[in-house]
Amino acid sequence: MKRIPLFAILLVVGGIASAQAAQPSLTATVPGLVQEDRFMATAVYRLWEGDAPDAEGQGEQDVPTLTWLKPHHSTANGSAVIIAPGGAYVSLWSNLEGRQVADWFAARGVAAFVLRYRYGKTYPYPTPLLDAQRAIRLLRARADEFGLLPDRIGMVGFSAGGHLTATAGTVFDHGNPKASDPIERVSSRPDFIVLGYPWLNAMRDKTPADRISYCEEMEFDASHCESFTQFSPIEHVGATTPPAFIYHTTNDPLVPVEGSVSFYSRLVEAKVPVEMHLFAEGPHGSALGLGDPALDAWPDLLEAWLRAKGLLERPQ
Repeated sequence: MKRIPLFAILLVVGGIASAQAAQPSLTATVPGLVQEDRFMATAVYRLWEGDAPDAEGQGEQDVPTLTWLKPHHSTANGSAVIIAPGGAYVSLWSNLEGRQVADWFAARGVAAFVLRYRYGKTYPYPTPLLDAQRAIRLLRARADEFGLLPDRIGMVGFSAGGHLTATAGTVFDHGNPKASDPIERVSSRPDFIVLGYPWLNAMRDKTPADRISYCEEMEFDASHCESFTQFSPIEHVGATTPPAFIYHTTNDPLVPVEGSVSFYSRLVEAKVPVEMHLFAEGPHGSALGLGDPALDAWPDLLEAWLRAKGLLERPQ
């Protein structure tokens, strides 16, 4: 085998490095782009270019973002999902219920955006909903830039993120045509929603301490809780609620399955297309199944649902 001189290798490597360095930084040219990793095909965008409304600081938890995981260009089909991880509104399970779920969607040609929404006592409701609505508007307003179809933007959520997703799917508006910000001129309605063991009773059922469970988790005084009941998604289901897919386990020890059953029933009454799968046993926080022989089947059921709705087909 003929040996390649070391100086030649260095010249090639140096040339590659110089070419990479010469590429313009998207951070300076794309609105809201905070960070891009071309090697992993990800990019992070701020929901607002300046401070988010009601921001209490400029740390990570004060800046809501979308992390884009791009499907391969040969499989991209124009559909998109915004993924809201759970965490009881006191944290975000961004890997198990965020990155891993995004990879699953991206592998099927769907552009996946993991939402870092604001949470905790510093950012009580309606701030998480404000972030979710802004995320939907942002993708719809900039659909061409992301290679998306503006009528195929869905939202996926788990646990508390499932509650947030259901609320975004039932509490929305069609935008303000007079807004100076073009993103605020478009609709915040997701085109479909996927709910994984959603915490749908968060703003509805009361605990033995006579507080709704959201207030119990936040450690808010009972007198501070009445305003949150308006964010119970079951109360806002109507004919314009987007199609829904629901997954839950019957013996979920943390989030009662009855919330999902009640929401499903209300969707049926409103004649909203809905599909629900209840499994007999399984822990809360099972994400894509966690290797359980039964629960691992639910993503396949979801894929069949998405395919039946044409959401995995490339545009003609």
